[in-house]
Amino acid sequence: MTYSRLIAGTMTWGSWGKGLSTKEMADLINFCFTNNITTFDHADIYGAYTTETDFGKAFEASQVKREDIQLISKCGIQYMSDSRKNRVKHYNYNKDYIIWSVEESLNHLKTEYLDLFLLHRPSPLMVADEIAEAITILKKDGKIRNFGVSNFTPSQMDMIGLRIDIDVNQIEFSLSQHSAMHNGTLDFMMTNGIQPMAWSPLGGVFKENNEQNNRIHQQLTELKDKYQATEDQLLLAWIMKHPANILPVVGTTIKERLKLAAEAIKITLELEDWFLILVAAQGHKVP
Repeated sequence: MTYSRLIAGTMTWGSWGKGLSTKEMADLINFCFTNNITTFDHADIYGAYTTETDFGKAFEASQVKREDIQLISKCGIQYMSDSRKNRVKHYNYNKDYIIWSVEESLNHLKTEYLDLFLLHRPSPLMVADEIAEAITILKKDGKIRNFGVSNFTPSQMDMIGLRIDIDVNQIEFSLSQHSAMHNGTLDFMMTNGIQPMAWSPLGGVFKENNEQNNRIHQQLTELKDKYQATEDQLLLAWIMKHPANILPVVGTTIKERLKLAAEAIKITLELEDWFLILVAAQGHKVP
């Protein structure tokens, strides 16, 4: 399955963020498409279960053909909202719920299939055989084309992957949160042919004023002229140099930033520059 090198994350497109109108959202879909960002990442809970519906209306209003884009969605988190009578935030991965949730996403997104369907977060009560049964049915019925997980550890991927093939694991990964390089998560995915996607790829670099971020900004500033790049472009290039072929999920709705992110694909960091950036984040040389 081919996804765009950068993925548009839609979590803040609706009521959890910018609250874009149908026209604004359709315009942003077209903008992403013209900048080679053709994969759109959703989850049923975004906007308290409203953003998929908003996106579906906008997609119908856009000029983009369904076969030219890839739609991702997730399920499993039972969120407390006006539309769900949940007493507590929890996870649900029983067979009937998974199938129902996919059908709801298809209806909201105005599509007949998902290119990729993910389990949003691991549950201590998930039953691998039941999950595999649901995914097998959904694939057989043509409602999903590929299956994956999100935020799963190697042992959790192994438990599910022994029953049903896992194509993708979407994890938190950035310069400021790169534990997946050291705890075996990326190693496991490369060994087993699982595509990594990275949510929050810029991490907290632009969110907090602290010692680590000051070191990172100083190092990126020293490299900006060399690569003719912005700091956020260098952060994305740092992720994309990893041999796991990590696909960043970019959450901004600002067109200028999306365009810069798309252009970051062209940047290839030199080996020692990649390690200089890592050292800045860690605050010490590599072992």
